[in-house]
Amino acid sequence: MFFKLILAFSPWLAFLLIAHDSLFRLKLGLAVGLVLSVVMGITRLHRGIILWVGLIFFSCAMLAVAGFNSAWTAKHMGIMANGAMAVATWLSIIIKKPFTMDYARQHTEPSLWASPLFIQTNIVITAVWGLAFTFNTILAWGKMEHFVLSELAYEVITYTVLIGTASFTSWYPAHIHRVKAQN
Repeated sequence: MFFKLILAFSPWLAFLLIAHDSLFRLKLGLAVGLVLSVVMGITRLHRGIILWVGLIFFSCAMLAVAGFNSAWTAKHMGIMANGAMAVATWLSIIIKKPFTMDYARQHTEPSLWASPLFIQTNIVITAVWGLAFTFNTILAWGKMEHFVLSELAYEVITYTVLIGTASFTSWYPAHIHRVKAQN
């Protein structure tokens, strides 16, 4: 499941890894993120609100940066990327369709999809992702403003948060099943 989760976020991860240090790399990162989002949407490797947020974000950001040479957009890209993911994640909870359900259904019997435990587990996991993306939005702002930490420290913390959240996503459902089995 961990690998499938990383695969689902590969447009964002590719963008995160590529888009820094130069305008060329930012444009390249946006292009790679957009192409991966389109390909993954067509092949159904990527689903739901995260797919749509990626398609909209990468399209609009590519247009702003490459089409209109928007320095403001380029400067605020880290905040906007993390912020878009945070907003989408929290919105998916608000509309009662936590984005993780699209992926969890691949590993769960259809008869359990409407169960309160399945829904609650996905709300918890999605909320942890929401916290991670919100925290990383704040980190991106701190990095942009050169506030307190070095650029490397911001990068390390950002990746650590994402890896920790992905690990939690893999661990938590198994933990819930163990607790349920003990009761």
